[in-house]
Amino acid sequence: MPEKVSTNETSPRDSDILAAVFHDSKRPLEFCMLPRPEVQSGETLVRIECCTLCGSDLHTISGRRSERSPSILGHEILGVVEEVSDAPSVDLRGETLAPGDRITWSICVSCSRCDRCTGGFPQKCRHLHKYGHALAEGRFALSGGLAEAILLRPDTAIIKVPNELPDHVVCPANCATATVMAAFNAIGSVEGKRVLLLGAGLLGLTAAAVSRSRGAYVTAVSDPLPERLALAQKFGADGNMMSQQFDVVMDFSGSVDAIEVALECAGIGAKIVLVGSVMKSDDLRLNPEQIVRKCWQIHGIHNYAPSDLIDAVEFLRLNYKTYPFEELVSAEFSLEAIDDAVGYANEKRPIRVAVRPGEAKREGH
Repeated sequence: MPEKVSTNETSPRDSDILAAVFHDSKRPLEFCMLPRPEVQSGETLVRIECCTLCGSDLHTISGRRSERSPSILGHEILGVVEEVSDAPSVDLRGETLAPGDRITWSICVSCSRCDRCTGGFPQKCRHLHKYGHALAEGRFALSGGLAEAILLRPDTAIIKVPNELPDHVVCPANCATATVMAAFNAIGSVEGKRVLLLGAGLLGLTAAAVSRSRGAYVTAVSDPLPERLALAQKFGADGNMMSQQFDVVMDFSGSVDAIEVALECAGIGAKIVLVGSVMKSDDLRLNPEQIVRKCWQIHGIHNYAPSDLIDAVEFLRLNYKTYPFEELVSAEFSLEAIDDAVGYANEKRPIRVAVRPGEAKREGH
């Protein structure tokens, strides 16, 4: 069991690593010291530079989402390589990793050998490990972003990050951005097409920017919050144009009611992509005749493949100055102030809040 420490202990031993450990929704996150692991073949020890809080983290802390515990939450991570093994890993582009490299990595670690991996679904590997969602135990106890460091397993899909990309832009690349890229890659070109996006959280805003950058004729966004709709226009959205017939309908909201309304706007041959329904919900009313007569294609997207992570980092590199991704992080907190970060996120409901080991609170936009 990790050694519990006081939140007032700000100078941990050099050989130990501070982490905020989740036990259950009825207890606050607990600060613990974990021993610095010895790096073995194919592993990479990474110093965490910044971690943004995803909605799934907040749902776990509140009890809305069930997660194994004790665990170290947080998966939207930017880090710097601290130590590699004698047989160092290579990133997705085949470049050898070395101390000092700025990196991010896939949430999912896949075996690459089972039937799901070889069948094109590595994100559904039969031996899947997910950073930020695993038990904090054994050699790989350091497996989440709410800590000073993380130990990456062999076979982790890692990618070097360009130095010019701001930290707040990069952190969600291995979650929201890569998931959005998976959704667009599943349906092919949207050039010249009418695209409807449901939900203007980070997924929907990113999708608006991708749709616009890939040449969609119309990129419409539907969201119940006027301020989110206004924000979506900064990311390339044309506004709520539900009276049209759309060639592509993507849901990032998880709202059954919103999906049912949007399906009435799906035209002949429409491609329908469901991404946001990751928690239990009411059944969706969908008439099979409508699917057949309108020749719809329906895609379900959960997580992503390593190639989508490559696309995510490249998209951000090319477009981070065009769309205000950096402004979506409204405040930054130190790891020791994680309770304040969670409270801020739940009260203010910003797009993202950042946690940075050793940094004091800094509010942004």
